[in-house]
Amino acid sequence: MDLTDASAGPDDGADGGGDRPTDALPNAQLVRLSLYWLGLSSIFTGLTAILSGRIQFDGLGDRGSEGTTLFALNFAGALIAALVQPTVGSISDYTISRWGRRKPYIFIGSVLDVLFLFGIATSNTIVSIAAFMVLLQVSANFAQGPFQGYVPDLVPKRQVGTASALVGLFQVLGNVAGFGIGSWAVATGNFFAGTMALGALELVTMISVVWRVAEGRLARSRDGRSWLTIARAAWGADILRERSFLWLVASRWFVLMGANMLVNFATFYLAQTFALSQGETGGTNILLLAGTVLGNLVAVIPAGRASDRIGRKPVIYAACFVGGVGMAIVASAPIIPVAVAGAALFGAGVGMFLAVDWALMTDIIPKASSGRYMGISNVATATAGIVAVMTGGLAMDAVNRGIAYGLGPRVAFGMAVIYFALGALFLRPVVEPRRATLRA
Repeated sequence: MDLTDASAGPDDGADGGGDRPTDALPNAQLVRLSLYWLGLSSIFTGLTAILSGRIQFDGLGDRGSEGTTLFALNFAGALIAALVQPTVGSISDYTISRWGRRKPYIFIGSVLDVLFLFGIATSNTIVSIAAFMVLLQVSANFAQGPFQGYVPDLVPKRQVGTASALVGLFQVLGNVAGFGIGSWAVATGNFFAGTMALGALELVTMISVVWRVAEGRLARSRDGRSWLTIARAAWGADILRERSFLWLVASRWFVLMGANMLVNFATFYLAQTFALSQGETGGTNILLLAGTVLGNLVAVIPAGRASDRIGRKPVIYAACFVGGVGMAIVASAPIIPVAVAGAALFGAGVGMFLAVDWALMTDIIPKASSGRYMGISNVATATAGIVAVMTGGLAMDAVNRGIAYGLGPRVAFGMAVIYFALGALFLRPVVEPRRATLRA
């Protein structure tokens, strides 16, 4: 990789001032641009299901401390992810190479992901799995931070709604694929094959991006600054002036915490609350997945299109409401079919949010520093899961030990309703650009 300095300049369809490109992208390019999200999203969704299965059924941890064990496996890695992604994303804004400024990071991070997944699959202690989870978070976010800059780099304003909906769709499909692989691994007890299947899926989707996605704007000039200075600048205080961006990151954090609850605790919910066996838990997880997917697919594309007409914030408010109602139904469901119906509503809310959240984020960030800002925005993504595991897991264990074993997962799901409400509350101060301004 050639990291020598060069002055940024205007590229096709974009100016050097940080505005969006103006040339429309073909639909095939928009799909290819979003495809890598399928592989990225599948990894930690699938791993959560697999590790939950190993904790519940394979003797990894003690009975009554399942949530605490899951938290211990993920805690350090999530903190590392919050540091790596914005830093590497910012560095990629200035990177010059024959592959462009994003692709080297995507390729290297994806290859390392497979190596670290193998380490997780072959480890049998909490300490060793947690160590490989840290390394996996480093490599995955090494790839994801730069990759997120592609939408602001390449997509013109009139296609942002469509591009964001496709990003949401492939994130949903990635969650589906990861959850499906994880559920199969739990049902069959084949945790090694399930873990490695996640790595294979990411490699395939990575190749589609590195091989075929065109580069956008040229790298920014470092103006003589060292790479250490660039890395430190990713956390500069100037970002505090972007008030709407900060409020949106806070809103995203709470919504994603609510969205993470079902994924993180579905295995415990079925095994503890409904007393299902290992095989029954894996099979019923597929039913919950089917309900969630149905809601996702019904909502994600219409939500992206609606946000182009009525604005992003109204759609996100609706997403928080629908997702919260869905989780309330799952938390209180007396039988599995009711839980599946709640999962469908939950899936619709999450699909609406994923379709529109990216569009609003790309509307308000400075485009020339898209790698940095999108990386910082995903501090919410990196930490939401672990905070959800911490709060929900500790509450689940406390209720299971102190009141009744099996009631704990219901309490964790009830907390998700509160997180969706807080996500809507923190969205209020965000100033959304007028639709007419974006169309001009």
